[in-house]
Amino acid sequence: MAIEDDVLVVGGGIAGMTAALAAAREGAGGRVRVLSHKDSTLKSASGLIDVLGYAPRPAASAAGRGAGDGQSHGADDAENRAPETPLSNPFDAIPDLPDSHPYRIVGEAGVREGLALFDDATGDLYRGGHTDRNALVPTHGGRVKPTARYPASAAAGLASDDRDALLVGFETVTDFDAPLVADHLESVGVPFDAEGVTLRFPGGFRADAKLTRFADALDANERVERVGGAGYTETLPAREALAETVKDHLGDAERVGFPALLGQHAPAEVRADLEAELGAAVFEVPMGPPSLPGMRLEGALVAACREAGVRFTTGNPAVGYETDSSGRVRAVRVERNGAAIPFHADQFVLATGGLVGKGIDSDREGVREPIFDCRVAHPSDRYDWFEDDAFGDHAFARFGVEVDGELRPLDARGGSEFPNLRAAGAVLGGHDFAAEKSGAGVSLATGRFAGRTAAKEVRD
Repeated sequence: MAIEDDVLVVGGGIAGMTAALAAAREGAGGRVRVLSHKDSTLKSASGLIDVLGYAPRPAASAAGRGAGDGQSHGADDAENRAPETPLSNPFDAIPDLPDSHPYRIVGEAGVREGLALFDDATGDLYRGGHTDRNALVPTHGGRVKPTARYPASAAAGLASDDRDALLVGFETVTDFDAPLVADHLESVGVPFDAEGVTLRFPGGFRADAKLTRFADALDANERVERVGGAGYTETLPAREALAETVKDHLGDAERVGFPALLGQHAPAEVRADLEAELGAAVFEVPMGPPSLPGMRLEGALVAACREAGVRFTTGNPAVGYETDSSGRVRAVRVERNGAAIPFHADQFVLATGGLVGKGIDSDREGVREPIFDCRVAHPSDRYDWFEDDAFGDHAFARFGVEVDGELRPLDARGGSEFPNLRAAGAVLGGHDFAAEKSGAGVSLATGRFAGRTAAKEVRD
């Protein structure tokens, strides 16, 4: 039996799930499918939702960009390319972006509508929807990151808050050096005193235990063994044991920051119990992979999609496509057990990611989009793809599919490649999401636009 849908979304990240959710809510209902090869990259992302953290700089002035440390969409180490001064209000900067930028294509209203869809899908999991201004969130490297939406678990840790903070790291969680993070935060001029301490997480956890193991223990409030100050041991619920471990170091701090491991399924409950025990606000500092906030976000988006009737097919790569006699895409071919299985639909959305997510591929011959063979404009000389300065304005950072006003990929003549294919997210060209801190915002805005437009085409 042929597999047939109204809207088929290729790619299961933020852009793909947003497109599917928008299409389903627009009326395509249970005839929407997300097709993805691997698990979402959200497991490797910080969970922060950037709209526009920094205004793009002209190439001539790009060399002076300052350093930071990373976040979403697999570009954590590329944060070093960001300018030093963050944008207070990202919406103020949208009119000044280049015409080719995805935000200019969907417009300010499209960006706002993408965020509204996100806010509705994630509910109480996120904060920031009350204002157009960026929040300043400390990162696990001790930098301050401008972002439009942030997990509720990070709310008490905003760098604009003047309450003194104790940062708590753990001996076996080597990606979070709390004393170093505290020093870095004070060096960038935060309005509070920060102190860091490294402790042993209570319980007999293995030295190579993953963050998820600590999160599971706190979720279940397992009974763990804690060594007291006089060398005695006691067995306590994990949350109480953790609080007792921290209390002697609290001092005058009014809030306590932990690496993002305070529960995977019940983080609000874990934080509430720790706050009651410590008498101080508790927050998480976003981390690199594996990212608990990213996993929580993925769970919320998948749940919203399933509730709207979206179906998911994962585990096998899309390897090509089929067209009908009029030039419309009629199916995406998926490799399964050595065979190419066609997935038919009326409308298609390409949301496979950029260079990092392998949605854009490159080799010595050039740059291409591997599934639909959509055109990716790029200099023929590979030496023009990058600058000599490591933090320069690299052309490759903006490589991606060029689209028209309805996000349909363009061919070399400026016409649409296929009338029923739209692109969304990092696969789009015209923006440097790592330097701008715009990755999630572009995914939300263009994903919603592409999904909604595809559903309208189905209805019409």
